[in-house]
Amino acid sequence: MALQTHSFQQDSSDEILYRQQGPEMTSKTHDNLLFQPVHLPCGAVLKNRLVKAAMSDALGDGCGRPTPAQNKVYARWANGGIAASIIGEVQGTSRFPENPGNLVLQPETSTPFEELASAGQANDAGLWVQLGHAGALAHAKISQPAGPSAIDLPGLTCAAMTLKEIRKLPDEFAQTAGAAKTMGFGGVEIHAAHGFLLSQFLSPLFNTRNDVYGGSPEARRRLVLDVISAVRDAVGETFPVAIKINASDMLEGGLTERDALALVDELEACPIDLIDISGGTYFPGAASSSDGAGKGPYFAEFARQARKRTAKPLMLTGGVKTFAQADELIRAGHADVIGLARALVLEPDLPHQWQRGENLNPAFPRLTSTETGAVTAWYTMRIAALAERQEVEVAMEASEALSRIKAQDAAKVARWTDHFAGLCGP
Repeated sequence: MALQTHSFQQDSSDEILYRQQGPEMTSKTHDNLLFQPVHLPCGAVLKNRLVKAAMSDALGDGCGRPTPAQNKVYARWANGGIAASIIGEVQGTSRFPENPGNLVLQPETSTPFEELASAGQANDAGLWVQLGHAGALAHAKISQPAGPSAIDLPGLTCAAMTLKEIRKLPDEFAQTAGAAKTMGFGGVEIHAAHGFLLSQFLSPLFNTRNDVYGGSPEARRRLVLDVISAVRDAVGETFPVAIKINASDMLEGGLTERDALALVDELEACPIDLIDISGGTYFPGAASSSDGAGKGPYFAEFARQARKRTAKPLMLTGGVKTFAQADELIRAGHADVIGLARALVLEPDLPHQWQRGENLNPAFPRLTSTETGAVTAWYTMRIAALAERQEVEVAMEASEALSRIKAQDAAKVARWTDHFAGLCGP
């Protein structure tokens, strides 16, 4: 990539603390709870408490297959000291992707997936597959979006799923989970957040059904619980199964914190190993998590409330940018695992740095754009640069990154349509 340097911002408070405490702080980071192992209910062990949270890296080849670039970037995160990485939005079929760069985990493409699993699990790291289904948010050019209820809004339309289609979903998620285990991945995460399909079923705003899958909070949770049960049956008792949930949809009429806490209550009795807490949706016009959650970790208060209701390990994802923030959340017991995303795109070996007492307050770029998706596009471009070790050269404006991502997506849409002919929408 032809790129230039960027201006980065940094609050110096943590670095001042580090300089004041000197070697003592270095010792504390070495022995810190962040770097103690986490024992999951299934018996698996995370070597520390820092996990690369799922992001849509858009590095698939446009035919649902992993690429050498993905192998390289997940290997970098593994060798950077992370306990595990989660691959965002891996589809079980080609029918409901959120992006033409998504992976489609199918038995006939086992070799590239096995290579990815191996690369991403270097240095005793885990590589987990996030089980995705975009539902109403499926990419309209390569799918036929469908969700719990029909939607006809500016920028978003979808059909309502039939009962027959819904009842097939637990087995579909289970088959993908089983394939992930067979191909050597270290775990799976059921995606029930951010406005994708399972999140849509949980939300009273998007689920207006009046059958067994809608109409009451209990009915809206039915599909999620059925998916958990089917996935666990498919992978056995000793394979890690996580779930990502919203603390809130951050939309009027959507999933509230009360709804989400009631879900946590039900998850306590489920065969789940890790509850990943996030929030917000990708519906057109919806605020991002960072817009409405304030400074610092976005959902820390929700995690504190959830901790009172479950003994399951909790992972908090969103807004954690500094060592001090991560350290405080773990020491307070509000979370057992910290999900890092953009921080690891900027510093792929941040876990090693923090364990050495270095770079406790990573600098983040000053990115400004009025275009929806531009900041996300910048980070997506940087992920691609990580694969080729060109991140030092990354220095485009967010708007330029968005233009490049749109061009890349257009090319992948064409490949996807050709490869999955007959299965895609118009």
